Amino acid sequence: MADYLSILFMAGFAAFMACMVLFVGSLFRPRNPYSEKLSPWECGMEPIGEADTGHFRVHFFIIAILFIVFDVEILYLFPWAVILKEPDISTLVFIEMFIFIAVLTVGLAYAWAKGALDWIK
Repeated sequence: MADYLSILFMAGFAAFMACMVLFVGSLFRPRNPYSEKLSPWECGMEPIGEADTGHFRVHFFIIAILFIVFDVEILYLFPWAVILKEPDISTLVFIEMFIFIAVLTVGLAYAWAKGALDWIK
């Protein structure tokens, strides 16, 4: 159990430092609340309706899902690019990656054609 004492100490120190940073920040931050500053904003656009009615713009979520799709693409491209330097890589792997990119490009073209990337509707 003594082996885990250092881990417990570091976790406690990290929690203490996080609380201290929040406390010191609350002491020194400027206090200038006004109605414009306290109004709710989402991505720079006025919210539609009340929060309890359930009406909200879905467009932001579509953009987020598209971002995740292309973020996953990058997740697969980095290891592939590193392995591509290996001399024993086959042309099949090279072709497979371009098929993968082509499928994602078709998805991007479809989303673009449907207007998923238009900010103003």
